Amino acid sequence: MSQGESTQQPSGGWRNRDHTRGGLVASLLVLSLPLLTTSLSGAVFQLVDLGMISRLGEDAVTAIIVSNQSLRQIILVLAMGASFGAQALVSQYVGAGRIDAAEHVTGQVVLFAVGFSLCIATIGLAFPSALLRFFEVSPAVLEVGVPYVRLSLSLNLGFVFLILFGAILNGAGDTTTPLIVSLLQTALSLAAEWVLIFGAFGAPAMGVSGVAIGLATGQIAAGSFAIWVLFRGKSRVQIRARHLRPDLTVLKRIMGLSWPPALQMMSGFAVTAFFIRMMGGFGETAQAAYSIGLRLSMIGPMLSFPVAGAAATLVGQNLGAGDIPRAWRSIRVALYVHVPLLCSIALAGFLFRTEILRFFTHDPAVIALGSELLVYQAASFVFLSFNFVFFRSLQGAGDVIVPMGMSIANAIFVTLALGLWLADYQGMGPTGIFIANLAGAASSTLFMGAWIATGRWTRARETMSLPVRVND
Repeated sequence: MSQGESTQQPSGGWRNRDHTRGGLVASLLVLSLPLLTTSLSGAVFQLVDLGMISRLGEDAVTAIIVSNQSLRQIILVLAMGASFGAQALVSQYVGAGRIDAAEHVTGQVVLFAVGFSLCIATIGLAFPSALLRFFEVSPAVLEVGVPYVRLSLSLNLGFVFLILFGAILNGAGDTTTPLIVSLLQTALSLAAEWVLIFGAFGAPAMGVSGVAIGLATGQIAAGSFAIWVLFRGKSRVQIRARHLRPDLTVLKRIMGLSWPPALQMMSGFAVTAFFIRMMGGFGETAQAAYSIGLRLSMIGPMLSFPVAGAAATLVGQNLGAGDIPRAWRSIRVALYVHVPLLCSIALAGFLFRTEILRFFTHDPAVIALGSELLVYQAASFVFLSFNFVFFRSLQGAGDVIVPMGMSIANAIFVTLALGLWLADYQGMGPTGIFIANLAGAASSTLFMGAWIATGRWTRARETMSLPVRVND
């Protein structure tokens, strides 16, 4: 053990619970409830934000939505991949009692966030028009959208850092502090957007540019508070100046754990984008029904995914502590909670699918096709109730390469291939895509479950052998 390396963990209290001991159900709830509240605050932000944006006109709304659902979505996927790697490292070091090693990793994650954000900012400043033209938007949308792309990408540091900050503290077992930061970011961003979009309190009415600057203002302010939390030791990990010295070994390990989950998520994103394009070929009714279905499909994971995220922390910390049986039990306990929760949501979606769709549309054709989609979606949730826990537990263990390969192969050779064959060659149209998505969820779950059952993930502990420089 290196000189100056702490072997003590904080104990006691909601935020400082030792998740390598005590009841696993209690630990799961302590970790997942703040995560759930964070997800709900994000949903509230999206609704209020959309309400303000909708007052700017159709071209502005299109420009912002296209940018957010494409360019910022790619940034989100890449940042989320890095967050999974950071969470795996921090959770295993904290579980092993190597707190200063976890803090050193935290410092390197901060450096990674700055470097990644600078790369994105450079691209956004240099090619905003080319990036937006790629999505074949109209000249009117391009005119209002270029300033938004330039500003949103160049001011992305807060957005990226807050994702990684949450992962760091989640891995350390503190999900309450990220919740506080998230609530602060939501309030500040909405307030700043309102002032800058509409010119309140004597500020200039900036319209679309006000959306980007307002959002970034809230994120950077909340990110600054998060940095203060880390430097002042107000959380389970604290960073000091020595932790911010670049350590290429640790940075390489962070990136090694980051790119497989990012590529895994990108494969799913690409298939979804391809199916949206295919739906356009089946007419406006099909595309409208599929778009509504995609939005509704986020509700279930939004409510249940925090349990899977908590499982990642429990698995990582207990593997770090060398307690493999408890890591296995962590997965089982997470399944006991996650499966009934997501299956209950699936049942509600199935039983009340027509009533739910009527909140979004009054077109009988869209309701009919959307109702069919929600039947398949409810069935897929049954499989995903297992799958989410499986792949997040593997990520918490640091086992990312094989799951990535499985997910990409499943996306291409099951979901995409079956969708093309059924929808086009068998003439089933939208129904073929619905079936393909269900089949993809089922096969992915079986693959992940089979890999979990081998137990090989329990040996994915090479993260603990990393040389971590902690000396002054």
